[in-house]
Amino acid sequence: MRILVATDAWHPQVNGVVRTLTKLADAAKGLDVEFSFLTPQSFRTFAMPSYRDVRLAMPRPGRIAKLIEEARPDSIHIATEGPIGLMVRRYCRQRKLPFTTSFHTRFPEYVRARMPVPESLIWRAVRRFHSPSRAVMAATPALASELTERGFDNVVLWPRGVDTHLFHPRAIDLCLPAPVFLSVGRVAVEKNLEAFLDLELPGTKVIVGDGPARAALEEAYPDAIFLGEKHGEELADIYAAADVFVFPSKTDTFGLVLLEALASGLPVAAFPVKGPRDVIGDAPVGALDHDLRSACFAALDISRQDCVDFAANYTWEASARAFIDSILAVGAVLPGRNGAAPARFVA
Repeated sequence: MRILVATDAWHPQVNGVVRTLTKLADAAKGLDVEFSFLTPQSFRTFAMPSYRDVRLAMPRPGRIAKLIEEARPDSIHIATEGPIGLMVRRYCRQRKLPFTTSFHTRFPEYVRARMPVPESLIWRAVRRFHSPSRAVMAATPALASELTERGFDNVVLWPRGVDTHLFHPRAIDLCLPAPVFLSVGRVAVEKNLEAFLDLELPGTKVIVGDGPARAALEEAYPDAIFLGEKHGEELADIYAAADVFVFPSKTDTFGLVLLEALASGLPVAAFPVKGPRDVIGDAPVGALDHDLRSACFAALDISRQDCVDFAANYTWEASARAFIDSILAVGAVLPGRNGAAPARFVA
């Protein structure tokens, strides 16, 4: 079975969408399913206004059609609502081809954080984008329920995973004053990092990641340590060396970094909002409090082994199986294709 994923988010971007799609493809190799990607790398691009590190593609209909036909997919999945996603949606609609989509990013909140546009208008546009989809995939039951309440049809659950071979406890010393409070992710306004950096906490605050707000935050908070983007073993070492993972975002739909932190034995401090609440729930692996400072102190007393045990329940193979099952369950296989998946995938 060959699945083509259309995505406006791709390397060299570092974000949850890119990591999710990359891990999904890797896990699917062991399930006799092959993924290919239609990404901005195939088109001319321009810098996104207010976020110049992100480049948006300028796809042409003819080029989109050629790339899809060359890929010869058995199924098409649209991961993002950007220019590529819109053009592939148009291709499928014109030819009456089934497709699936996924909801990764709360664009209404992200846009509202940057400009005075009513969230209701953005929600309407996003809902219209997903309306022809055979299945709109959401990361958590709470997000799936919210999308359904907002008028989205055919919402299904697509859970995420974590690479426990990479992220696990290890003896690492950053040689910083303890305790070390760590946050990992895009350094941008929607991540609400000021809520963390403004806290009066002992020890050291460490920020891993890059983005348009980094320079201003480094200047405003000279006592915090900004390490920039980190990957692979270097990132895993930083997780393992910290004492608490602080997640101040109020807009994330899931937050893969939460699972990476927990797999590393790092308890979470966060606001009790969708995202961290959906991942952690009532499990004794995080402290969720409207007072983020209190959550940080409470997280210091949480068992690191409990965090590791909790994260072990999330695997990328299970995530890949759920993704493939959803495609088959809703019949989102292109007509005339012979890409029937092995029987074990049938929902």
